[in-house]
Amino acid sequence: MLPIRDHNPSQRTPYITLILIALNVAIFLAGLVLFQDQRALSQLYYNYALLPVRLSNGENYTALVTSIFLHGGIMHLAGNMLFLWIFGDNLEDEMGHIPFLIFYLACGIAASFAQYVTDPGSTIPTVGASGAIAGVMGGYLLLFPKARVDIFIFFIVFFRILPIPAWIMLGLWFALQLFNGLSVDTSMGGVAYWAHAGGFVIGFALTLPLWFKLGGTLFWRQTHGHPPHPEATYARSSVPIVRR
Repeated sequence: MLPIRDHNPSQRTPYITLILIALNVAIFLAGLVLFQDQRALSQLYYNYALLPVRLSNGENYTALVTSIFLHGGIMHLAGNMLFLWIFGDNLEDEMGHIPFLIFYLACGIAASFAQYVTDPGSTIPTVGASGAIAGVMGGYLLLFPKARVDIFIFFIVFFRILPIPAWIMLGLWFALQLFNGLSVDTSMGGVAYWAHAGGFVIGFALTLPLWFKLGGTLFWRQTHGHPPHPEATYARSSVPIVRR
């Protein structure tokens, strides 16, 4: 279940969202050559990735921030940037450019710390923007629970694009992070589920003051749970449908 777009693009240019995407891509491309040199890659992760054991030893606190700008592969980067593009623009529109940047970094730091406390002695490096982006998703859920999001569903030979309310897609995503965090052993590496869950909760909480300022449930009634922008008109697919 992969989100590909929402139906209410922001009215203003989301400069911070675009800059964050560009920065993540530039850092990944700059370090791409290191993937061919295991020693150099290990040194990069040692210096800039979140290594819980180093944090426990009182070292490298800057990794709480630098780790959210590193990615372990092209698909890792592409997936994170897709989620940031879909959910970041509307949140930046409501928060303002600089407050959104502060919010994003705060969510990233909180997500990194949430991953750290689950295993403070771990020697496995944690990288990726997904914790910060999870915070963006938590804020999006609070402000725009009924926004329509197109998701791509692929199951063996069945695939389809379906528009569903944001609260269903984001709620299922968050539930999956909790379930996997409790049931999957990541001691040998894998997905940082607790960073995702922690970032999501922090993002939701940090957006509460803005939600109250906008009117709380009155804001929902005025906007019907959607971003307060006209819906985009998307062209129908030109792929022919073969009926039974």
